Amino acid sequence: MTSQNPLLEYDHRRPGMDHDRYSWSMIDQRPPVQWPDGKKVALWVNVSLQFFPLAQQDKTFPVPGGMRMPYPDLRHFTLRDYGNRVGVFRVLQSLERHGVSPTIAMNAEVARRYPSLTRRVVDRDYEIIAHGLHMDALHHSEINVDLEAERVHETVNALRDLTGQPVAGWLSPGKSQSFQTPDLLAENGITYMCDWVNDALPYRFKTRTRPLVALPMSTELEDTFILMNNLHSMDSYVEQVSDAMSFLRREATRKGGRMLALSIHPWLMGQPHRIKKFDSLIAKLAQDEDVWCANASGIIDASGQGHLQA
Repeated sequence: MTSQNPLLEYDHRRPGMDHDRYSWSMIDQRPPVQWPDGKKVALWVNVSLQFFPLAQQDKTFPVPGGMRMPYPDLRHFTLRDYGNRVGVFRVLQSLERHGVSPTIAMNAEVARRYPSLTRRVVDRDYEIIAHGLHMDALHHSEINVDLEAERVHETVNALRDLTGQPVAGWLSPGKSQSFQTPDLLAENGITYMCDWVNDALPYRFKTRTRPLVALPMSTELEDTFILMNNLHSMDSYVEQVSDAMSFLRREATRKGGRMLALSIHPWLMGQPHRIKKFDSLIAKLAQDEDVWCANASGIIDASGQGHLQA
């Protein structure tokens, strides 16, 4: 039946989903995921290494963590720089102490501006995923298609050149995409992306050339979301992550493996008044006999989705 309201008429309007990016699939209707050694919950810790330009040009939306005051916003600029000069080493030392190998989402500009930090990440053999050029090179439908294609191409090639890694994963600045972003990622050899948070486990995602894997990175448990957006305390952050772990363990007992994704920003979590409680939380999670600590690629491989080849 044709609607009488022209606002409800568009090309892809039909029963079910209004796109063909992935197949409809309820999580309870899928075969259970089995993690290695019978573990119930896969712990994925992503550490975002970001560069925020002092003079932000893209005003389309306020990028999380971006400059907030009139130029020159040195108050916020230098705090973000603190994360790459000080905070990140506290975060990484905590993770290493407890045997957790993080995934590193890195802006290309960080790899260029902080070569010693890049070497440390590479020397530890942490998996690096592309995090855009920098935090003012955003991806959305109000920028020119050719400009976005150039940004993706420059990002992945700069990171591959500067790190020596294949760089198969992608996390957009601000988790923002245009309608063509997944297609551009696939065309540049990216095999998985972390921007879509509509699931609890990896799933296949279609592009115009070849499939990607979508690996959902929880926004609800992101440190910036809890501590900066919601203005909750560090105690509350620890409680929310712990509650999530308890629930996921119970759910995994009945329904198969689950995933706990923690997104960490060193300029926020690497502060001296937060790092002790972060360290205690990671110690508790890493020592849990039901937890499998893994990087992004390891989770995709073990999930049965398979790590797609570029």
